[in-house]
Amino acid sequence: MSIEIEVLNGEHSRPQAETLFQQIEPHDAQRREKGNENEPGWAHITWADPDLRVMVDDPDSGLVCHAGIFFRTVTWNGQKVHVGGVGQVATHPGHRRRGYASIALEAAVQTMRHHDAAQFAVLFCESHNFAFYQSRGWHPFTGTVYAEQPAGKIRFEAMAPFVLDLKRRAPTLGTLDMCGLPW
Repeated sequence: MSIEIEVLNGEHSRPQAETLFQQIEPHDAQRREKGNENEPGWAHITWADPDLRVMVDDPDSGLVCHAGIFFRTVTWNGQKVHVGGVGQVATHPGHRRRGYASIALEAAVQTMRHHDAAQFAVLFCESHNFAFYQSRGWHPFTGTVYAEQPAGKIRFEAMAPFVLDLKRRAPTLGTLDMCGLPW
């Protein structure tokens, strides 16, 4: 498998990512219809834009996978801590189950590890992805999470939070305030 992995500026690479997201959305909508699933619980959420993006390109197909990387100062139990984050992990439907998401996730984690200030990492995911992230060292955060939305701060329960050790052991309990939009 010959692929190209790039870590790019989030804003400048947005058009490329949007093209991939547009290819994914019709597929996921059809899957929900076939499975009689309702709209996902996160459909109404306003999400943060990534600071960086991991883009995985297949030489024959172009962009096949994306992972957003985020850096932010949050509060955990009232104390400020700088964290990294992963969000918007997406693989083209025709290229799933080939390891692209694992490659993108690993590149995102390595980028966060090289960032001097990020103490631990945070991501949010749906229940069908729990095993994927846990098998890659992520742990459920079972405390309370708050995040901003256009109408104000909310208790964020649309997706489950997971954490990963970077420079220090990531907390798995307590109160985590994202101090901004979730990712």
